[in-house]
Amino acid sequence: MRVVFVHGACVRDGAWWWHRTAAILESEGVPSGAPPLPSCGEGHEEGGRLPGAGGPSLPDDVAAVRAHLASVAGPVVVVAHSYGGVVVAEAAAGLPSVRHLLFVTSFLPEPGESLSSFGDGGPSPYLDFGSDGTFGVRPETATETFLQDCDEEAVAGAHARLVRQTAAVTVRPVGAAAWKEIPSTYLVCARDNGTPPPLQRAQAARADRVVEIDAGHHPFLSRPDEVAGLVLRLTADG
Repeated sequence: MRVVFVHGACVRDGAWWWHRTAAILESEGVPSGAPPLPSCGEGHEEGGRLPGAGGPSLPDDVAAVRAHLASVAGPVVVVAHSYGGVVVAEAAAGLPSVRHLLFVTSFLPEPGESLSSFGDGGPSPYLDFGSDGTFGVRPETATETFLQDCDEEAVAGAHARLVRQTAAVTVRPVGAAAWKEIPSTYLVCARDNGTPPPLQRAQAARADRVVEIDAGHHPFLSRPDEVAGLVLRLTADG
């Protein structure tokens, strides 16, 4: 069993965000990886398009994650964080190797729904939408919104990995709902200031199983032992 982590919006380097949990999994003989998301600018160094109007969007992220999942030998548990749940809803659909989906303070969209379907119709105060077709997290809000329970090393590393992302990902609807066909667990993070716990619990009602912990938006950084323990249970069940 392998684990694939799909990171959230407006950041790069999924392997770094996942590294504390990945180290625990590796010590237990469970390898993991984190595919890049083109809409966050990952891969443009190799000739890909930059985020922005006409830049890579949700379909590109879906294609990148789906290709990664298809390339992994053997069964897979997919961990989707925040926006990553929108990507995984379509990317994992119809792949028999994917045995379980773990959504971490995330979204389980129905076909036709988009990231914006889960808001109140207006932009979140911690996000900045630019005239160039990108959006990003306002740096001055990032710690209190997303990282308030993380140590200084994690906070510094997280700020260094904030990026602008193609804004079209927020309104592009998904075409599939993998969570309807693949067993799923939702991890509610009760101290998340970015994705409010009531919204998380409403999304969690769509999953097969719900687990709740006293953590902020990035529990794989602030509470890696608990996240790794949950993932290990899911890999054992699979």
